[in-house]
Amino acid sequence: MALTGKLEIDVEIKAPPDKFHDMFCNRPHHSQHACNDKIKGCDLHDGDWGTVGSVIFWSYVRDGKAKTLKEVVEAIDSEKNSITFRVLEGDVMKDFKSYVITIQASPKSGGEGSIVHWTMEYEKQHEGIAHPEDALQFAVEISKDIDSHLTQGN
Repeated sequence: MALTGKLEIDVEIKAPPDKFHDMFCNRPHHSQHACNDKIKGCDLHDGDWGTVGSVIFWSYVRDGKAKTLKEVVEAIDSEKNSITFRVLEGDVMKDFKSYVITIQASPKSGGEGSIVHWTMEYEKQHEGIAHPEDALQFAVEISKDIDSHLTQGN
């Protein structure tokens, strides 16, 4: 059983790619308004919103349990509407040595909207840890909630 892994999922949304990217890049603290049953807080611990090297602290609820996550923004590509986070601390790190999340929003071919591509690369602490497939469902739910928030009234 491999200790390293990579999970990916695509989520179709109605919002334009730049708006979705802007939410995670420049306004992640607004995501708690879109996903208030999942995201309870998002605070900037170091740096500035929308800049590489910034440290963000999340409070969220997953599987009915309060959790935390501290991450650093590793890369931003505004032309490709992509952002990469490396998890530094929090509940995820109890099971993983490393955990990197990349979110990229691309225009949907043949129409309005976007395809949001989530990639999660990780190294487990030991072989007894399950691959985090449940994180993909959480990503889908967050994407749909943010999409609804961005497109309401349209």
